[in-house]
Amino acid sequence: MDAEAAKYIGAGLATLGMIGSALAVGNIFGNFLAGALRNPAAAAAQVGNLFVGAALAEALGILAFVLGVLMIFG
Repeated sequence: MDAEAAKYIGAGLATLGMIGSALAVGNIFGNFLAGALRNPAAAAAQVGNLFVGAALAEALGILAFVLGVLMIFG
């Protein structure tokens, strides 16, 4: 396998990281909504945790994107 093919395979694997990040964010917000509907009184106290978890998952997606771009063009 030559180096050019390895770059594209690595960038494709980085794309899987971005897909995983999108699934994680959807899972975080979906589970928060389910929990908030079950116990609306406790939902307000968990909003901070919701946004911290979503931000961490999005940061991993952005990191995967940057690494994929660096693999192709770097």
